[in-house]
Amino acid sequence: QLQLVESGGGLVQPGGSLRLSCVASGVTTDRYAIGWFRQAPGKERERVSCISESGSVANYADSVKGRFALSRDNAKNTLYLQMNDLKPEDTALYYCGVAPVQALCMLMASTPSVGSWGQGTQVTVSS
Repeated sequence: QLQLVESGGGLVQPGGSLRLSCVASGVTTDRYAIGWFRQAPGKERERVSCISESGSVANYADSVKGRFALSRDNAKNTLYLQMNDLKPEDTALYYCGVAPVQALCMLMASTPSVGSWGQGTQVTVSS
């Protein structure tokens, strides 16, 4: 059974950094595209980044380009999101998701049923 467990969230001051982790079980991650998504209070869930099955192609939302970096360690079945220069508007519940291919990962925020989800980890950016 597929399970995704996120960790690494917390409270950080503006300009600070956090690294989120997502550990997958019940699935071999190198056969799936994996991504990070977030949902702020009162807002719709949005895609932060998706990475291809091979890990060779990653894309990012414009709002996080140059600040966030996605990586994966297939040997550990783990996905990471390094978040630098955090801003208050980055405050959200961050979710890890997997989909069969990157194109479906890109759709997950608007069509949640095309992939599988973790429970989320809270990131709060505040002084």
